[in-house]
Parts: sequence; C-alpha cells; structure tokens
Amino acid sequence: MADTVVVIHLAFVCFVVGGGIAVRYWPWLIWVHLPAVGWGVGIEWWGGVCPLTFMEQWLRGRAGQFWDENDFLVEYLEPLLYPAGMTRTVQVVLGVLALGVNVAVYVWVFKRPRLRV
Repeated sequence: MADTVVVIHLAFVCFVVGGGIAVRYWPWLIWVHLPAVGWGVGIEWWGGVCPLTFMEQWLRGRAGQFWDENDFLVEYLEPLLYPAGMTRTVQVVLGVLALGVNVAVYVWVFKRPRLRV
C-alpha cells in the first residue's frame, strides 16, 4: 500500500507541475488543477509536509519497512519526491518553479486557439 501511495504522490506532483497542459484539451480540468497548484506551491512555500508523505511513512512502519530498503519505488521514485539536501530555500525555489511553469503554461493555453476535434 505504501508503494501505491508513492505512485499517487508522484502522479499528483506531476499533475501540479504539468497539469495545465491537460487544461488545454479538457478545460473543465482547470477547477481541479488550480487548487492542486495552490496546494503544491503552498506546501513548498510554507514548509509543510503533504499528508501523503505521512500516510506512506505510517504504512511502511505498519509493514515493518524502512526508508533504506532497496526496492524500485524507494530507490528511484522517492528521491524525486524527497530529494537529498532539501532545505527551506530549495523548497521555496521549487514552489516558485512550479508556479512559474504553471503561469507560463496557462498563458500558452489561453493565448492559443482551441483545438477542434
């Protein structure tokens, strides 16, 4: 279950950063994406910890697993979510980057004509 939470967490982070592109094709998604961006940027700027992190740690603890186990998710995906050397400055910069990417994508999305299928 903890591995599933890691995959969901990574998918959420990807959605926060790149979900604006999906808004171009599914405009209704803006009502899901903007709150997700607000949450993701807010967590970074205010130094919070996502509840998915706590859930994953709790599930690993219940299963008797620890962070140093060498399965695929722990070895390759978790460093994307929890980079080594994470500091407050790095968190703020990541928040700025996520917000900047989304502003740029939304400018691109709303300045281009809609696709007709």
